[in-house]
Amino acid sequence: MNYDELLAPAAKAMRPSGIRKFFDLAADMPHCISLGVGEPDFKTPWSVRDAGIRSLELGRTKYTANAGLKDLRKEICTYLQRRFELHYQEENVLVTVGGSEAIDLAIRALVQPGDEVIIPEPCFVCYEPITQLTGGVPVHIATRAEDQFRLTADQLRAAITPKTKLLIFPYPNNPTGATYNREQLKAWVDYALDQKAVILFDAAYEAFITDPSLPHSIFEIPGAEKCAIEFCSFSKTAGFTGMRCGYTVIRKELVIDGVQVSKLWQRRQGCKFNGTSYITQRAAAAVFTEEGQKQIRETIAYYQKNAQVMMDAFTKMGVWFTGGTNSPYIWLKCPDGMGSWEYFDYLLHNAEIVGTPGEGFGKNGEGYFRLTAFGDAQKTVEAMERIQKLQK
Repeated sequence: MNYDELLAPAAKAMRPSGIRKFFDLAADMPHCISLGVGEPDFKTPWSVRDAGIRSLELGRTKYTANAGLKDLRKEICTYLQRRFELHYQEENVLVTVGGSEAIDLAIRALVQPGDEVIIPEPCFVCYEPITQLTGGVPVHIATRAEDQFRLTADQLRAAITPKTKLLIFPYPNNPTGATYNREQLKAWVDYALDQKAVILFDAAYEAFITDPSLPHSIFEIPGAEKCAIEFCSFSKTAGFTGMRCGYTVIRKELVIDGVQVSKLWQRRQGCKFNGTSYITQRAAAAVFTEEGQKQIRETIAYYQKNAQVMMDAFTKMGVWFTGGTNSPYIWLKCPDGMGSWEYFDYLLHNAEIVGTPGEGFGKNGEGYFRLTAFGDAQKTVEAMERIQKLQK
């Protein structure tokens, strides 16, 4: 039997992630400094770990409601009100197995074969393959260096067709760090409302925004409640990557074909994972305690200092880059004549530094390179010194 014939064509067409490729090479190099993986290196706050441990000790390992524990959803609503003056009810919030599950659920619940999904590139790697698995059509828009890799209104207007179902906006963008002001986001909301499309607002990195003129949530924009779904994650703020927990905000005003999307979402989620683990949700609730919030603020400030060290170094070297401000990532141009995988190999073998080739974030990322500020401050300084030596 030819087992290849049993595989779904969409599954066979999926490309392996370019983000993690070759990272095992660095494990065999004791002096290698990794600035590649987007994962905080600090320990999850003790109050958060303790809450999870306590839950396990009490034997609380049962199924939870598909939408998540009510106490956790209430904590999330209180946090969003306190920080952004956004007012939600618990039924507007759904807890998921990380932000990635939320993205998967949204695309699978909304996209039908032939529907078009607008994806600005470069971007996080999962949007395209999930779209393809549903029979949807990814519509890539190549953002440009001269626009700081922001999607422009003209580009969006040219890409929207009657078949457009979703507009995906990573905010701030991974890997470029691109952000949008309220006026720009209002244009996206207006386009979505006119087209009867839905915005998927991937706000995994909103906690790194320091510019007070920038919004943190799509729901700060009038009209978004009727056309947007927002994803948030504990991974990058609480050092929570392995625990896999995030949450999604869907307003009851988002209705498609007479169906509240939040109810459709819960039905779809119940068929997949039967809820996020009880232990993880108890730990997530502790993120909102005073101790948990204090450590998160401190660690974000720590990584912002790392980003500043990197920005100062590349400015001194005359290397073009974007990001760093309002983002934990630096997106830089590869040296002339060098592709992104060539630059990866060059840095690995000449400076023992690991970064992420831009091509791993889509074809439009070729010629660029991502470095992360998630790391030890001393090693970040040393990494910049090693790169500066290569310039001489």
